[in-house]
This record gives sequence, C-alpha cells and structure tokens, in this order.
Amino acid sequence: MNVIWRNYICCLRLGKVPHRCHSGSHPVAPLGSRILTDPAKVFEHNMWDHMQWSKEEEAAARKKVEENSAVQVIPEEQDKYESEASKYWDVFYKIHKNKFFKNRNWLLREFPEILPVDLKTKENAGELSWDHVKTNAANCCSKMIEEKDHFKKSFGSSDGQRKAGSDFSNLDSKKLGKGPLKTELFPGSRATFRILEVGCGAGNSVFPILNTLQNTPESFLYCCDFASGAVELVKSHSSYRAAQCSAFVHDVCDDGLPYPFPDGILDVILLVFVLSSIHPGRMQGVVNRLSKLLKPGGMLFFRDYGRYDNTQLRFKKGHCLSENFYVRGDGTRAYFFTKGEVHRLFCKAGLDEKQNLVDRRLQVNRKKQVKMHRVWVQGKFQKPLHPTQNNSKLVFSLLSHD
Repeated sequence: MNVIWRNYICCLRLGKVPHRCHSGSHPVAPLGSRILTDPAKVFEHNMWDHMQWSKEEEAAARKKVEENSAVQVIPEEQDKYESEASKYWDVFYKIHKNKFFKNRNWLLREFPEILPVDLKTKENAGELSWDHVKTNAANCCSKMIEEKDHFKKSFGSSDGQRKAGSDFSNLDSKKLGKGPLKTELFPGSRATFRILEVGCGAGNSVFPILNTLQNTPESFLYCCDFASGAVELVKSHSSYRAAQCSAFVHDVCDDGLPYPFPDGILDVILLVFVLSSIHPGRMQGVVNRLSKLLKPGGMLFFRDYGRYDNTQLRFKKGHCLSENFYVRGDGTRAYFFTKGEVHRLFCKAGLDEKQNLVDRRLQVNRKKQVKMHRVWVQGKFQKPLHPTQNNSKLVFSLLSHD
C-alpha cells in the first residue's frame, strides 16, 4: 500500500494527476470531483464539492452570524477560557481519547509535498514552476543538498541550545548551553527531511504520515500539542516510533518557549484546524514564530474553518467571544477565517503564498434529509530562499490583497 501511495504522490508532484489549483483558482480533483448538477439528486451522496452560494444563502448566513454574536461572553469568562485553554483540551481528550476525530488520510492528497521525494524525482520536478499551477513538492526540498552545510551550522543557534522541557530531560543542559549544538543532542538530528505538526491532538494526522514514512528512515516527524493528555495518547499508540517521531508538549503561544530542535531546519509544517482555537490577538505571533522554524524553501500547510461554515452558524447566543470567535460548550474555542485574513497572517510572517482557496462543500444527512454548508480555507505558504528579496513583494501583496 505504501508503494502505491509513494507512486501516486510522485505523480501528483510531477503534474500527472489532477490536483488543487493555486491562489484564487477553482480547486479540482482529487478531493473535489463530486459536483452537484441536478438539485433533485442532492441526497444521493453525503458530500458535494465546490458549491456556489446564492446571494440569498450568503445573506441568510450573515444574518445568522449577526444574531448569534449579538450577545458576547463577559470579559471575566473570556479571560478564564484564555488562561485555562489547555485544561479544556485536556478534559476533551480525557473524555474522547482518540475516538472523536477520524484519521486525516486526505492530507497526502491535498498536500502531497508533505512527503520527501528521492533525488531523481526532485531533479525532474525541479523543472516545474509554481506559476504554472504545478504543485511542486521539490520546491520544499530541492535545495536540501546545497543547504546541508548551512543547517548544520545553524544548530548553534541559541534557541536550539536551550533545554526543551521534561520530554527531553535526559539531555545534558550543560552541553546544550556551551558551544555549537551537536547533532546528536536532539531528536531527528540525522534526518534529511523534517516535518512538524502543530496541534497534533491524538495523532489523527501523525499516524497516516508515519505509516507512509516507515520506509524512508531519512525522514523525521515532530508533533506537539499543549494538551499533555493528547501527547500521551500519541506516545502510547501502537504505531508510534520514537526512532522516527518525537511527540512533545508545547504551547505555540509562548514565544519564549524553545522547541526541541534549532530554528531553520524544518521542510514542512502542518497547521490544520489549530490556529482557529487560538485567540485572534495571538495568531500573528504564532505564525511569525513558526516561520522561523522553516528552512529556506520550506512549506507551511494550512487548513481551517472558513467564514459562515455551518459550525459557526450553529452557535447559540451567548457563545460569542469576539467577532467570528466563539466558545463551545466544553470550553474549547473556534475562529472562522476569510481568505484575506489567512493571506495577511502568513505574508506578514514573510512567507510566499502558493495556494489560498476557499473550499465550499455541501454536507448532507440523507437519513434526516438535512443539508449543511461547510466552508474551509486552505493554503500553502513557502519560506523564500532569499528572505531579504521578499520585502517589496510583501508590501505590495498586503496593500493589494482583498
């Protein structure tokens, strides 16, 4: 099965299989091939892709949001949800364990660049261009060989030298604090392709990725969550392999908290349904910090709730924290993004936008004959090879983007 997957991914990277288009374009297969052409057949499937909203539907959604956000949670309660955010997620995972979310097997279809490719594939794929709507995985690692000496030197960074917490208590803090950071002092130091999933939860993305990486020992997966219960679920899973994966507790909102690896060494960062749970005022700081972890040419993949998603429309009065930001009954929170907001967040962090689309679908409950509009925002953002040359483009992008 893994051989089939790797061949499929290589085809995607070389443009031989239809895939999602880039910024502002209409997304296509593989996940977007079910189009509703006859409304009378709406209940024949559970999900329909690329749904275009009528003006009446959008107006109704806007009105619903105005109604459910009219009464906001009092400031004292809002402070509690912020200060005790990890507690609420810990309780969530204590109750649901790993049975609430399904495995995200779709990740490798939407983001084929998650996986490394062999040298031959990189050479072939390197001739393709982002500008020609070719989702080219080689762009996130084509400079890997040339940068090998560069990121070895970067191991001496101060962030990489600091102790990373209880999960890495076996490391000698004196060694970490003196001189260049030795490659054997942190997990994944010998890997040539490194992935970080932020907000890994119970491992619904971790294990589909790990299962695919099991025959590529040169790859390493980091995953973190600020809910310690979630991290324990990952580490206790039968498919967890410490030789190729490091799960650790980490609060991405704490700018001063070091990661268990140096800055500038990651090829891929996954930020999937995570940023929406963070207070809007802290989102930019989180994205800025994550940007520093990427190596030049590295990719950050984003997917999260979009504005007027059915989840937002279902909130009752009294659950709104601030504009488009809500708290659920269990104390966990959710923000609902626009495409423009996503663009500004990542471009302000110095990343180049390679994809930014609104994914609108119609979810159907055939038994109850209920239709629900789902809206997600999905993006791919790349760290420039030469960040200093990106300043003028950044200013123009922020001024001109809707």
